[in-house]
Amino acid sequence: MSLLPLQSLLLVQAQTLQQRRANEKYARQEAAKRGKPESAIKQKQKFSPPISPLWIGVLVFVLCGGIIFELLRLFF
Repeated sequence: MSLLPLQSLLLVQAQTLQQRRANEKYARQEAAKRGKPESAIKQKQKFSPPISPLWIGVLVFVLCGGIIFELLRLFF
């Protein structure tokens, strides 16, 4: 007698309520897409830069700040 079927039953876990809701939501979204052309399915994606404006300012200051301070030192 083999224990393989018994072991495979022990490894199966029940789906949690959160997983079930996520699966149902995904199934509804996929069902809504059926039969429609791909251009109608795609939504406009909002462009967002990979780094925040604060870090862009810090980077510009580090790169150009030395030149600005040197110019101020020369004139004053």
